[in-house]
Amino acid sequence: MAEDDSYESMLCVKPEVHVYRIPPRASNRGYRAADWKLDEPAWSGRMKITAKGKMAFIKLEDRNTGELFAQAPVSQYPGSVVEAVTDSSRYFVIRIEDGNGRHAFIGLGFADRGDSFDFNVALQDHFKWVRQEGEPAKQASESPAPKLDLRFKEGQTIKINIGNIKKKEAGGAKSRPGGGGLLPPPPGAKAGALVPPPGGQQTVPGAQPHAAPLLDFGSPVPAAQPSTDMWGDFTSAASHSSQDPVKSGWVQF
Repeated sequence: MAEDDSYESMLCVKPEVHVYRIPPRASNRGYRAADWKLDEPAWSGRMKITAKGKMAFIKLEDRNTGELFAQAPVSQYPGSVVEAVTDSSRYFVIRIEDGNGRHAFIGLGFADRGDSFDFNVALQDHFKWVRQEGEPAKQASESPAPKLDLRFKEGQTIKINIGNIKKKEAGGAKSRPGGGGLLPPPPGAKAGALVPPPGGQQTVPGAQPHAAPLLDFGSPVPAAQPSTDMWGDFTSAASHSSQDPVKSGWVQF
């Protein structure tokens, strides 16, 4: 919507305000109301805040006749035209102009903190609206950024390299050798002799099972007699096997 600069709206009205003469600023820390003669105001009257387009105007008028005493054009807030003092929330320093290029700084005070709060909020709301109105025009003037096209082109492929993965060999893991086979005889042992049990343990004759039935499946063999020779049973079985090689089915090497 186009702005109508000829229309003037009313933002805030306060029936009683006070104007003070202020000393020059002593430092960059700001103004202090305690340095003013607060019990001797230079002028008292009515204050109005009006808006015309983007500008706001602080007008000080006579409360009876409405005659204009001073006016402060405000182009932005916070800014240099309106500045709060450092030691109170009821006092401000405003920059007034006479329309001929001359300006001056005066102190403005409110009798009540609620009036100073309304004064502050009226200026904040107006310039917040000004900023919101300017954003669409600013966005329209700026050229839009080109959109990034991340789609695949025709025939385009992508290759993904995943590291730290080793392929399994075709043969798979090597099988461990079976643990059920017989160990080879120690060097120097006679052919056909069995290896004695480890640790030098001797076989008890009474608990030794008959070896002959294991070596000869064809004919019964009488049980071996107890002997002091630890190889007696195996020797007897070997002699029977050599006497009847056809029935035993075992071949002696």
